[in-house]
This record gives sequence, structure tokens and C-alpha cells, in this order.
Amino acid sequence: MSNLTISRERWFVGGYLVVVGILLYAGFHEWAYDDPFITYRYAQNVLRGNGFVYNTGLKVLSTTTPFFALILAIFGLIVPDLHYLANFLGIASIALGAYFIWDLSKTWQTPIVGWVVLLLYPSFPLLLTTLGSETLLYLALCLGAFATYAKKRYNLTALFSALAVLTRADGILVPFLLSMDFINRRLTHNAKPDSEDREERALPWSVLFIFLVILGLWFSFAWVYFGSPIPATLFAKQAQGNMAISQRFAPGILRVINWYMTRWQYWIEAILAVIGIFYALAAKRRWLLFFFWTILYFVSYTILGVSSYFWYYAPLVPGFVVAVGLGIQWLWNFIPQDRYSLILRGAMVVLVAAVFVAQVNHVDAVRINPDHRYKIYRATGEWLAENSSENATVGALEVGIIGYYANRPMIGFAGLIQPDVAKVMNKETTYEDTALWAIKHYHPDYLVLYPGVFPKVEESIVAVFCFKVASFNKNRYDSPANLFVYACDWNK
Repeated sequence: MSNLTISRERWFVGGYLVVVGILLYAGFHEWAYDDPFITYRYAQNVLRGNGFVYNTGLKVLSTTTPFFALILAIFGLIVPDLHYLANFLGIASIALGAYFIWDLSKTWQTPIVGWVVLLLYPSFPLLLTTLGSETLLYLALCLGAFATYAKKRYNLTALFSALAVLTRADGILVPFLLSMDFINRRLTHNAKPDSEDREERALPWSVLFIFLVILGLWFSFAWVYFGSPIPATLFAKQAQGNMAISQRFAPGILRVINWYMTRWQYWIEAILAVIGIFYALAAKRRWLLFFFWTILYFVSYTILGVSSYFWYYAPLVPGFVVAVGLGIQWLWNFIPQDRYSLILRGAMVVLVAAVFVAQVNHVDAVRINPDHRYKIYRATGEWLAENSSENATVGALEVGIIGYYANRPMIGFAGLIQPDVAKVMNKETTYEDTALWAIKHYHPDYLVLYPGVFPKVEESIVAVFCFKVASFNKNRYDSPANLFVYACDWNK
């Protein structure tokens, strides 16, 4: 294929992804769920000169994604609404991730995989439900590392890999796998390598320098600033996974699969993915490196034993859609070159188009069914910002959205903000137990509670020390339940 043709293809793919990005942003720019707002608040405090903290004055690393927080802080100088900014960056990351897989498919000579991924990756609902978080940027950086590694642009690979690790620590799986592959390829060269092989055998000192300097700067800062580079949220989510009321990562995947197996298009995709995996094993073994990433990711999260938050499953999507593309590639190649080939390949194009359209319809169904807690949480946070003193502490189970809009010191009952709360968690405890402990230990000035959810808290604490100061009606905010704010006087 000529360079001119390749250049035209890249311009076409770029234009296509820009259009897709515009359409996705138009439909999902208000998408929100609670967890990412913890990171927004870190960026918010950086912008306000309060330091890289969640609660001002308390140096606790409660975000797992320092790079995403810093990116939000930098671009927040231009776009102050970090919620919309994060969604824009997420959409851009989806487009970039799709481009990197397309580019990788060209390098590894399976072009149909790339064209299939351009359809299925940006329209995969599980990816879009993570909008606003670091997940999509993390995936784009990981995919960029694979794409540049395949082209032997190792300095870029090191850059993408290091930034992926800073975006989420499990990004270390990518440079680990690529390093193992590099060493293996280096050890298995022929006795008389050609010029390309000599490049492969060269010791990439510049690659190590880029990777280690970037990570070294962050880890040095984190050790000095926080006392440890390990996020407190990792222990908290492991502790949550230990609770009997929680579900761990590995069994939780069945719940996610069930969300999709009610729709026919994902059955078709699953069958194609199985064919694609066998095709990779038999003939396209370079893609096995990519699948090892997916497998290693699943195994790592299973070993960590974290709770089964839905966004933890999104990194499995690239491996799945690539397997679907390989399945279609095999079927395309399998069709014999005879008078029926045009008809059969036409039928395959129609099938892929039908699957794509069905998946887009699913995306639209997801779009009109957002997290209905966002509006009531935001209203609660804004009320606290207007009606409480600047240093008033607020206790709540979910602190992301409320904390971001309240801009008050938050006490979380799930252990994400105060590490001591997570230490209370064990197999027998519930979130009401952690709430009781946190309230008694920290004595927050305000409590945000759903009525009837924590009856022990209401009976033993609210009834004695607190009084209702604000109520938010579920019908007004399209919420699943009413939400109350209580002010507490601990001197009673």
C-alpha cells in the first residue's frame, strides 16, 4: 500500500473520530457518577492553591489517578467546570484509543480488525459509562504504548507507559509485558541479524531514562508529600471487598456480563470473539501479547480482591473488541475467491453494520438512563456551600459529588477519604457500622443521610445530637430517594 493511500486513510479515520467524538459529547457531556468527583476536588484544590489534597490541610492520597488530577488542574485554567472538562477528555480519549488500535492493526497486518474497532470501541456502552473518570485516558495511554511499541518507536512507548502508570497504578502491567516481549524477541534472534534486528538488540537506555525519570519524579514527590505513593483508596477498596455485603472483582464480572447478554448483538460479538482468539492462537500470534494484557489485568484485580465497581471492568473491552475484529478478519479471509465471495462478504458487512446499529441503540438507552443521584447530590453540596461555615465538616457515605460542590471538609463512611475508617471494615461489618464509627470518632458538624438506610445512626446519633436543616425531595431531583441534611451539636 502506498504512503499516499495510508495518509488518506489516516485523514479519513481522524475525521471520522472527530465526528464520532462530537456526537458522543453532545449526548454524554452531562454524564456523571460519584467516584470521579473525588479526583475533581484534588484538581480544584490545586487550582485554588490549597495543595494536592482532598480536605485542605490533610495530606492523604485519596485519588488513584494523580496524572488525571494534574491534567484537570492544568486545563481547568481554561475550562473551570471540571465535570464537563473531564467528560470532554474522556471522549477525546475514546477517539484516541480507537485510533491507536486501528494503527496497531495496520502494523500487525490485520486491517479489518482496525475498521471493526473503529465501529465497536467508541460505541461500547461499558466504556461510555466510565466517562468523567480516568479510565478512558488510562486506556488511551496503554493502547498508545502498544501501538508505538509495534512500530519500534520505543521512546514514545516509554512516555505512554509512564503516563499510564501515573494515571492508574495497574498501568504497570503494560510496560512489564512489553519489556518481557522485547527481551524474548531479543533472545530469540538469528545468529546473523539484519539491520532491523540490530535495532531490536540495542539496549534502549533512553527508553529506561524516560520511563524512570517520569515515575521517579512522582514517587519522590508522593513519598515526601504523602508519606507513601500508594493511594489510601486501594486499601479502602480491598477492605470493602472483604465485607460480606460486597462482591469481589472476579465474581462481579458475571453481573456485568448479564447486563449485556440480554441483547442479541453481544451474543454475536461473543461468538466472533471466540473465533478471533483461536485465529490469534493459530495464525496471528502477535495479538497474543495484547490478549495477555487483558488476562493479566483480570488476574491482578482478582488477586487484589477489590470490590466490583463497574468501571474496573472497562479495561477488558479493548481485548474483547479486538477479538471480535479478529473473528471477522478470519471469516473474511476464509471466504473462497469464487463467484459467491462478493455475496458472502457483503453479508458479513451487513452483519457488522447491524451489530453496530444495535450497539448504538444500546448506547442511546444508556444515555437516557444516567445516575439519578447526581442532581440531588449536587443540590445538597450547593446548599452546604451556601449555608454552612467554611470549616464545617460533613459526613456522608458518598462524598464525591457532594464534596466537590460543597467545598467543605468531608468525612466519608466508605473509607476513601479517612484511611482509619477502612480499618474498621471486616467480613461482619456493613456501611452502617463504618458510618457509626466515623461519626463517633470525627463528630461531623453535618450529616447527609437517606432516611431509613442507616436506622442505628438515626436512633442512636441523629435523634440525640442532630436536627434536620434541609431536605431534598426525590421527585424534584428525579432521585431514587429523599435526602436529608442534619446539623449536629456534640455538646448535648
